[in-house]
Amino acid sequence: MKPALPSLAEAKARARDWRRQQADAGTPVTHSAALEHVAHALGFRDWNACAAMLGRQRAQRLALGARVAGRYLSQPFTARIIRATPAAGRPGWVRLELDLDQPVDVVTSTRFSNLRRRISGVIGPDGHSRERTSDGQPHLVIDPLAPDGDS
Repeated sequence: MKPALPSLAEAKARARDWRRQQADAGTPVTHSAALEHVAHALGFRDWNACAAMLGRQRAQRLALGARVAGRYLSQPFTARIIRATPAAGRPGWVRLELDLDQPVDVVTSTRFSNLRRRISGVIGPDGHSRERTSDGQPHLVIDPLAPDGDS
């Protein structure tokens, strides 16, 4: 049985750790050399191939029909994925379209509401979007899934 590949974020963390170890041992290496080292250790020809595979791996875990939980504009939700595609030119990033189990109100005003039943966004290897609300929270956060795939 093949060992499971790490996530893209875990692979990058391994590269940072290895680079730090090398520097502590008196052999500084570049960031790109550390990424290449991790890619070779995982059995890939180079970092680009490794990053592409790890990005596809994430997209496959977040596949059509999968159930997820998370927060959209700080509102908790559970949902089913109705579209998941790797984001072009951004290894490890996934474009998602979600059908929410219950609508979320994306307005903080008490005077009116704006309920959303479907949302879309792009999340990175760490599970959240690059876009932020005015208080610094990511627009979209996908929480890790339970081992059995339930949210």
